[in-house]
Amino acid sequence: MVEEPIPHWPGELLDLGDLALHVRSTPAGPQEKAVLVHGLAGSATNWTDLMAELREEVRGYAIDLPGAGYSPEPPGGDYSIGAYAAAVTALIEHVGGPVHLLGNSMGGAVSVRVAATRPDLVRTLTLVSPALPDLFPRYGPARVAMSAAPRIGEWAMTRLRALPPERRIRATMEMCYADTGRVHPDRLEDAVAELRRRDDLPYAGPALVGSARALVNEYFRRGAENLWRLAAQVSAPTLVVHGRHDRLVDPRMAVRAHRTFPDVRLVLLPHAAHVAQMECPALVARHVRALMQDATRLAGGAEGAKNAENARNAEDSLIVG
Repeated sequence: MVEEPIPHWPGELLDLGDLALHVRSTPAGPQEKAVLVHGLAGSATNWTDLMAELREEVRGYAIDLPGAGYSPEPPGGDYSIGAYAAAVTALIEHVGGPVHLLGNSMGGAVSVRVAATRPDLVRTLTLVSPALPDLFPRYGPARVAMSAAPRIGEWAMTRLRALPPERRIRATMEMCYADTGRVHPDRLEDAVAELRRRDDLPYAGPALVGSARALVNEYFRRGAENLWRLAAQVSAPTLVVHGRHDRLVDPRMAVRAHRTFPDVRLVLLPHAAHVAQMECPALVARHVRALMQDATRLAGGAEGAKNAENARNAEDSLIVG
């Protein structure tokens, strides 16, 4: 049996002008700040355990993207990656940057856009199974593409919501976890209760379909706004984490990440899948902590830069574990 889970961090609804965002945060204390961005169909609670692991180093702010979690739907129903990136940017400006920015899956795509377009706001970038354009045939992305198709998405959403919440949650966890035995029964019950709450929101279905369509659109975007082109412009030290058993984002994309991000280290976790920050938060935290410490040394002067460069040279190949 897995350990008793900690409670989710408290949240508040922030008024950011023309946008309202629900944000969960760890207690004040550390000077450094981290902003954490969830993936498709996720919420700020996807980061609860990793935030606990890092609470001595950073004060964490986990966002419910517009229309997700406890955040209301966005103005105009805009669920594009660009609109999400604008929301994350607004939050960082509100809490005060630069911050350590972390994103999982679709949140990774959002975080890449933020880091590339607003480098002044991002100290380090951590991407857990980032949903960057990947046209390798794969069951999970095929389901997302199908749900994003015109009219089919709405039909699929109606059919899906007819299923019991318990069944939907178990199916999601089987898709996202390498070992669902790591999920504590209390967390499973909490997820089911949250899905029931979401089912009663009139915008929950459109938000999920709109987010899926936005993600699919990014896979086919060309030109300067293509996410891989933006990744090549990221100046922040970057950590890319993949789970070997990921059914949604192919771990082989680490090869392209190594070729694309200017300053990157890669980690492959052999016993994780799509949500490594939830499956093995202590292990992910260890690598995030190393990234942040090296960035701090780099900012400390020439000697620190030399030490950080040596560390990067030692880790410029794939780290397993």
